[in-house]
Amino acid sequence: MRLLPSLLLALSVAGCAYPGHDARLLVGASTAADITSYYGAPRRIWDEPDGGHTYEYSSQPFGQSCYMVHLGPDGRLLGIEDTLSAAMRHQTVFAGMTTEQVSRRLGQERTRQFFALSGEEVWDWNVEPDPGSSYRLRYNVHFKNGIVVRTSQSMVFPTRFGMD
Repeated sequence: MRLLPSLLLALSVAGCAYPGHDARLLVGASTAADITSYYGAPRRIWDEPDGGHTYEYSSQPFGQSCYMVHLGPDGRLLGIEDTLSAAMRHQTVFAGMTTEQVSRRLGQERTRQFFALSGEEVWDWNVEPDPGSSYRLRYNVHFKNGIVVRTSQSMVFPTRFGMD
């Protein structure tokens, strides 16, 4: 039992590799240069209030992920999250948010459409379908006057020519 605290301390000092990504990216150790050498140039860079930055790596309009890479004021990696994962998108978009807040949370959208009869502008993102589904899925955020009024999901049915 004495080994467990020592092992935990050693792991925390060494840093944590981000699961599912290159083992060279270590929380607390990797730098902005390490991130850009692995992922390339970010689509956007968001300034954070503490002096840090968030690098946006959106795969829209064709992919299904958006990695937000959080860097502290010292330029070191704080964490990486896929904001288009089911858990993240349902936790972070709420009625009353602005377009900038949504864009900052979910990254670059796939498309924007305005519906004159409802007065809504709808942004959508390709996202991972539910397990077992054979259809593609889109996550939609509905705005009125630049403010979120609701979210929805829509299934994308294949067309005869494979274009959708």
